[in-house]
Amino acid sequence: MTKAEQALETRERILTAACEVIADIGFEHVSMRKVAEHAGVSKALLHYHFDTREKLFAEAMTHSFAKTGTDTGSDSDADPATVVLARIVNSMLPTDEVLRQDWKLWQELWVRALRDGAARHLAVDLYDQLHAWVGGTVERGVASGEFTDCDVEALGTLVLALCDGLGIRLMLGDPRVDLATARSTVWRAIAPSLGISPEFPEV
Repeated sequence: MTKAEQALETRERILTAACEVIADIGFEHVSMRKVAEHAGVSKALLHYHFDTREKLFAEAMTHSFAKTGTDTGSDSDADPATVVLARIVNSMLPTDEVLRQDWKLWQELWVRALRDGAARHLAVDLYDQLHAWVGGTVERGVASGEFTDCDVEALGTLVLALCDGLGIRLMLGDPRVDLATARSTVWRAIAPSLGISPEFPEV
């Protein structure tokens, strides 16, 4: 392994550890020492890659976001746009333990964004990327004739708003909202605009 590859592997390990620690105890209780210990690196090495907690938090959020996008296979042209969009919706809800961790990070970001300008800019940027993620899939489906023509921007806003609201209810363990209800609610809201079945597809 080259030095560059070692540095990349160490950075990845630190970011993974940061995501886990922040999700576990909350950003306000996180110290660089705790992240270094969890990652199995020295505090000096951690500071070499990330000189402040704020930079580490921002990079951890971006890392988590990118990993979720990769896991959906949303860039694959081989799968129907309907299936890709369903995977995106699924990934925007706390459907498993990995995504529940992502949701804890998002909730930390929301709280910080209310009081911190840098966190607010990060949140807006990540939401822009989510809009592009949803919108790109919808546009592909429209272009192929799989979806009917629609207001892509408005549909993206609706998907994000519903997933945020329902995701919070799922994280809280609200007995009125289970995962099947959340998926169905989102899909039935967007299906008429896309001209597709209101039943959430198998993903």
